[in-house]
Amino acid sequence: MLAAQRRAAIRSLIEAEGALSVADLSGRFEVSDMTIRRDLDVLAAEGHLAKVHGGAVAAEETEPHRRTEEPGFEAKFLQQEAQKNAIAQEALALVEPGMSVGLSAGTTTWTLAQRLTAVPDLTVVTNSPRIADTFHTVGDSQIVILTGGVRTPSDALVGPLAVNSLKTLHLDLLFFGTHGFSARTGFTTPNLLEAETNQALIGTAQRSVALADHSKWGVVGIATYAALDEIHTLITDAGLGRRARQELEEHVEHVILAQAGSDQTAPEAPTPRSRP
Repeated sequence: MLAAQRRAAIRSLIEAEGALSVADLSGRFEVSDMTIRRDLDVLAAEGHLAKVHGGAVAAEETEPHRRTEEPGFEAKFLQQEAQKNAIAQEALALVEPGMSVGLSAGTTTWTLAQRLTAVPDLTVVTNSPRIADTFHTVGDSQIVILTGGVRTPSDALVGPLAVNSLKTLHLDLLFFGTHGFSARTGFTTPNLLEAETNQALIGTAQRSVALADHSKWGVVGIATYAALDEIHTLITDAGLGRRARQELEEHVEHVILAQAGSDQTAPEAPTPRSRP
């Protein structure tokens, strides 16, 4: 059995049983304890499980991971890249020519924006200068409305100016990314002003769609801006654990699992932006 196959099997077993010891896994797969520990290191780094003394538990069984730091855009772009491309491809299928579409700032929404440039007659509202630049450089088939505001480390325009600019808008669809999400806390961010702006964005839309790869599950920022049952659709990836899927399906009307694969076309990495 190849290492990738063994790790996929280990992941499935732990998701099904909740927890397993290194000794148990070593016996089941007839490999050394050291090999199993390396497998668990890889799976834990990918967010599929959590290591504990003597074994591992399903990621959903651990306490929520409270994370208050806000990585920059370039750092976040390199995380879960294949999953973001798969999620963006699923999101693209929800968009039709002539729609009014909102895009919050973020790397997954930026990835979606690269695909939306091929959809004609869109009106795009965003609080991301990067996303606005994407549409401005490909032609005039879309109308782009960029909110004002104070720019965050993740390159979002937030604050009262952004919120006020959204109050009179009415969008068909909103796609938003998130710092973290869980059944208890909903969608969260480490930035209080970004939470307020995200609430305003969600309030503009007839349908709101969260784009969140599996590594965001269980991560809790300081401020909640939407409960799970306040949104219409969640697009995540197949790396999300079985129990997490069950919890989400209890609260969210539509849950779509994107399959990351080699057939997904990845956009070029963004160039760093200078900050004023």
